[in-house]
Amino acid sequence: MQFQVPQFIEVEDKIFGPLTFKQFIYILGGIGGSYILWRVLPIYVAGPLILLIAGFAAALAFFQFNGRPFIVGLESAFYFYIGSKLYLWNNEKKQKNAPAVKTVSSRAAEVYVPKLSDSRLHELSWSLDIQEKIAAGTANSSEREVSRFSGIHTSRDALIK
Repeated sequence: MQFQVPQFIEVEDKIFGPLTFKQFIYILGGIGGSYILWRVLPIYVAGPLILLIAGFAAALAFFQFNGRPFIVGLESAFYFYIGSKLYLWNNEKKQKNAPAVKTVSSRAAEVYVPKLSDSRLHELSWSLDIQEKIAAGTANSSEREVSRFSGIHTSRDALIK
């Protein structure tokens, strides 16, 4: 038995003519707010406020920034401005507490490799990449040029030797 899989589930249905339900509510709210201002305030005071409310309602209904609705951008801006913005970097404290993984290159130099995450597989792949770069640094420049153009990885060859 075959079932139809719904597609385009992210596209909202057009309920009121060419408008979705959200767009209709935003436009209706803008028209309502503009009408109230027009009836309560004198026209020279209400005019700029009506334009402001109508523009805001139109932006909520139709404007998209980077493919995302305007209301999502407003929400993000609101949380950014009310949230804390204190970012501290304690590099010395992390280096003292983090266990160092020591790697030995052909120069017999010790290299500090910081702990990146709780995943040991991720740390291992990162440290192997660092060892490859260190080994590539010990090869002379002509070997690096040959490996760049010929596809031979001299850093892996240097690690194997």
